[in-house]
Amino acid sequence: MEEATVDRAAMGRLAKALEFVCGRDHPTTIALRAAAESGSERDIKNARMLFLKWLVQGDTTAVRFAPGTMRGAR
Repeated sequence: MEEATVDRAAMGRLAKALEFVCGRDHPTTIALRAAAESGSERDIKNARMLFLKWLVQGDTTAVRFAPGTMRGAR
């Protein structure tokens, strides 16, 4: 099986999106930003591990909406 290559620009965009959702100080955001900047194998591996953990965990603590604030909410 061929190892997927990592696009540093895409990691940077993902870090910006995660910064919006989770905040600038979230460990996954920091790791993705570091991996995008350095491109080192170690940083990429750490960022990937934290991102997958974040996805599986379903961390939605950063996304909270008050009832009735979203369109169509009842």
